[in-house]
Amino acid sequence: MPPFSDTDYAHMARALKLAARGRYSAHPNPMVGCVIVKGDTNVGEGWHERAGEPHAEVNALAAAGSEAKGATVYVTLEPCAHHGKTPPCSQALIDAGIGKVIAAMQDPHPEVAGRGLKTLGAAGIATDVGLMRSAAETLNAGYLARVTRNRPFVRVKIAASLDGAIAMKSGESQWITGAEARHDVQRQRARSGAIMTGIGTVLADDPSLNVRLEELTPCDSQPLRVVLDSQLRMPLTARMLSLPGETLVCCAGGHDDSRLEGAGAEVHAYGAAGAQVDTRKVLEDLARRGVNDVLVEAGPGLTGHLLMQDLVDELVIYQAPHIMGSETRGMFHTPSWQSLADRKVLEISDVRRIGGDTRITARVQN
Repeated sequence: MPPFSDTDYAHMARALKLAARGRYSAHPNPMVGCVIVKGDTNVGEGWHERAGEPHAEVNALAAAGSEAKGATVYVTLEPCAHHGKTPPCSQALIDAGIGKVIAAMQDPHPEVAGRGLKTLGAAGIATDVGLMRSAAETLNAGYLARVTRNRPFVRVKIAASLDGAIAMKSGESQWITGAEARHDVQRQRARSGAIMTGIGTVLADDPSLNVRLEELTPCDSQPLRVVLDSQLRMPLTARMLSLPGETLVCCAGGHDDSRLEGAGAEVHAYGAAGAQVDTRKVLEDLARRGVNDVLVEAGPGLTGHLLMQDLVDELVIYQAPHIMGSETRGMFHTPSWQSLADRKVLEISDVRRIGGDTRITARVQN
């Protein structure tokens, strides 16, 4: 990797900031930002706003106009080299007469995977890659998980007390955290392609699992609601079935799905009759559907199962400053863990106040 200057870092940091503007609208495509610089002047910038619409490079070129000729492009992901819903960005950069392209990272998608940079190089455009790679990878962790691991990035959201309780023994849990934290959860939902829960949570709480902030749901889109329900106990009166958006009920084989399909749900079997739902197969199917990020909002049974199966990538824990005592339910049910050697190591990536609560974001070291 070549040495980059402080100016290079500043321009790529701007491109990353632009890319993040697509957090709630770009998926299933990656978030991409682009800055075009001539001399020391930013002459054009853009980001990928929505799937099917122009990519970041095209928007930046439109802003730069004739100033793009001979300029340097800073882009957070390798420009594409194939025809998808839009023409290839590498050709647009060539046609504009760009002098150099600096990409934060290569695109691992099989249709790109270095071909964009090779196309640029063959046209005589200098290219460098690797500037602020880690930040770019973190930004698009969901897209990278789908493309390279054939499953979405799984993020588990938990609201808990300071002593780790998510509910009283009776099941009472509303509300552990404050209004600001609940508002922040809407943002976690909006950045996700799917929200997953278990049938136990549906029967106990009848959740909506939708985004209830209009500014976060462009074009009236809603994340796919996913319910793990091996025995198809989902009631026809479940609130989510009457809401905009789609609901996928995941069961084991051998069940009559006509009742729920008649109520508007999609029902699919992931596993043999009498078995539990195969969560790995569910996640693989979600990846095929173009889901980059899954937000899990569930009880300790499902969250514990996912953790034991090494299927959790990140925890987002909203911790309220109170003690709920011993007659409570914990965050995870992990009966197979019997010694300290079974514990999961976490890397805390962010801690911040959300109203009166604390939001802890931690990567699971699988």
